Amino acid sequence: MVKKLTWIVWGLSASCLSLPVVALTLETSLGTNGIDSLRLGKPPYNLTGRKIAIGQVEIGRPGMFGVDKAVSKNRSVNIAGVFLRNSPAKSNNGVDPHAYNVAGVMVSTDKAFPGVAPGARLYSSAVGSTKMGQPEECLSAQHIALQNSGDIRAINFSFGEPLHRDPRPEAVLDGNALLTQCVDWSSRVHNVFYTIAGNQGKGGIPIPTDNFNGVNVAFSSRRGGIFNKVDVSNLVATSEAMKERLAGKEINLGPRRTIALVAPGNNIPMLNPDGKVNKVTGTSFAAPHVTGTIALLQEFGDRQLRTKQQNWSIASRQHEVMKAVLLNSTDKILDSGDGLRLGMTRTLVDKQNKDWLASDSYKDPKIPLDSQMGTGHLNAFRAYQQFSAGQWNPSQPVPAIGWDYNTVNTGASVEYTLAKPLPQNSFVAITVAWNRLVELNDKNQNGLYDAGEDFRDRGLNNLDIHLVKSDAKDLDTGTVCSSISEVDSVEHIFCPVPAQGNYKIRVQFRTQVNTATQSYALAWWTVPKK
Repeated sequence: MVKKLTWIVWGLSASCLSLPVVALTLETSLGTNGIDSLRLGKPPYNLTGRKIAIGQVEIGRPGMFGVDKAVSKNRSVNIAGVFLRNSPAKSNNGVDPHAYNVAGVMVSTDKAFPGVAPGARLYSSAVGSTKMGQPEECLSAQHIALQNSGDIRAINFSFGEPLHRDPRPEAVLDGNALLTQCVDWSSRVHNVFYTIAGNQGKGGIPIPTDNFNGVNVAFSSRRGGIFNKVDVSNLVATSEAMKERLAGKEINLGPRRTIALVAPGNNIPMLNPDGKVNKVTGTSFAAPHVTGTIALLQEFGDRQLRTKQQNWSIASRQHEVMKAVLLNSTDKILDSGDGLRLGMTRTLVDKQNKDWLASDSYKDPKIPLDSQMGTGHLNAFRAYQQFSAGQWNPSQPVPAIGWDYNTVNTGASVEYTLAKPLPQNSFVAITVAWNRLVELNDKNQNGLYDAGEDFRDRGLNNLDIHLVKSDAKDLDTGTVCSSISEVDSVEHIFCPVPAQGNYKIRVQFRTQVNTATQSYALAWWTVPKK
């Protein structure tokens, strides 16, 4: 037992390396060298996440002013509610600096160390002890998802479970751990976007990084002051021998990739509960950058709904839409100034200093996500640009940038014709996201997960996306580029246009595994001919 607890603590501490700050730096993870979210808080955008509820689940919880003495000297992290699993938190119990720092990345109101979404409402649940297991963690997640009258837009997981604690015999990362299935079930049933700190270090916290419906986040470090390199501490299989050794134990079993995107996580200055400043490092602090960004986008989306803007609908609240928008708007390759690389603001490189154009994801249509970089580096402002372009359905030609939430029937396809021609050598980014279908084995028929219950995995329908010449007579001759993974719940295209002309995007329902109709979210970003 001592050995097991040591592993658990190691796994958690791998996501939270706190070092005293000798001198504060002007570099910030929220500025233009990071995720570029600070400008969204200023006119004309004025986005702070106000009235948007987000959640947090960890072993401990942040202190709440008026409840816990630990934060009596620091009121900068405003918490809407704190819980112990699915019950109210006890005063001065379970307060944890790690959870407080994670919360600070999301909602800190401190002027020197602001959170991504300082106006958001954060609800946090502490699982309570490393002695607790996946049932208690699922109960905690469900309880948070039901807060704010059931309107929680995203939940942050800066923690996880080591495989050696999973009760399944010879457990592997195959998507079937109870907590993993809980995340995928809750994503769909509660319409919540789950942001998961990517596994970090051998013997760490890989469950539930084998989820399908959320996103796993790796962390970046600075080069020349810019967050543009996958940090060396991120776990990844860099060789076939390492892949065989880690497959199913620290990374997903089979060809399905683990990481979806990258966010800042190295030497992030944060306030501790006592008001002192620390620098924190790890995937634990990359994930809340994503969760906070969702709060900003959702505030904008709700503003559009209130003012009844055209090309906008309640679909903007779908977690699949958030996933497609975030993954499609990432930075990959620095634009040279002509806009042909979609105005991207940095070139992201992996641990071996290779960029996206050197990745197998760029070269192989069956691999939508790079093993280290996912689709690229989080850029909150670019995500805003992608999202604010609005929802466009395939009944009419669509603009150069946009998104949609729609359905496709088995054996059929849905086509989006781009209204304007695309110039030669301009890049196209297209992402489609959909859910694995996980159902609750609800023994008492109360509609809730209860300890002792489990889930049923009904599998993943297989969708593909293609960029096709508009005048093509068939898919074989007209396809310019495709994403055709057989195992992922995401397809992603990033490719150059070979010749100027008119194009269309095709979403294809290739293989039915469960239902005959599949909901999906699609986001696209192209360069129209001037």
